[in-house]
Amino acid sequence: MIEADNFKILLVDDEPDILEFVSYNLKKEGFQVITSQNGSEAIEIAKKEIPELIILDVMMPEMDGIETCEEIKRIPSLKNTIVAFLTARGEDYSQIAGFDAGADDYISKPIKPKVLISRVKALLKRYNPENGSAPEEKSDVIKIGDLVIDREKYIIINKGEELVLPKKEFELLMLLASKPDKVFTRDEIYNSVWGDSIIVGDRTIDVHIRKVREKIGQNHIKTIKGVGYKFVE
Repeated sequence: MIEADNFKILLVDDEPDILEFVSYNLKKEGFQVITSQNGSEAIEIAKKEIPELIILDVMMPEMDGIETCEEIKRIPSLKNTIVAFLTARGEDYSQIAGFDAGADDYISKPIKPKVLISRVKALLKRYNPENGSAPEEKSDVIKIGDLVIDREKYIIINKGEELVLPKKEFELLMLLASKPDKVFTRDEIYNSVWGDSIIVGDRTIDVHIRKVREKIGQNHIKTIKGVGYKFVE
């Protein structure tokens, strides 16, 4: 069960009416809510407050939501922060851009208060120790050839180069690399990395796989058509 007062939410939107409406409904449920009207300010607030969840509008002047999300995902202290886009844009390309930037979910507006609260609670369930979505591993460090995955430090070392991956990309790689040559089905990946209570787009896994391949090389993760993916040495 979600204890709302244990969670801090940063809400970012350049429209005051949206901020007021969403903030009111979240506070009514007992959540701690901080607001911001632009991406640059939101980044500074996030560094200071370390919220569990950031709800971020895509279309903002100066620094849009995609850029803001990318910057947030580069900050080590925010590696566990969940980012969800709240936007009126429902086209596939904007959703892919959001996941490409490291977002965890995508909420279209206008949205009814009950639906919003339900989605927020579903996202925050991953912070419940009884419902953690991270894969359980016997070791915090996986070494395969030139690739080292350190779960405790949340870093990847590839051919001597240290990489910091967004949370979902890291968990995806950790899951696949935990059992080389095992084929993980799409359902297994969704449930292990996102949690079965989280609603995400059909192309989410594909986008994250592509981003991981770009960072560690194209040959480590093999697509098993119609089934899923596996990690190969």
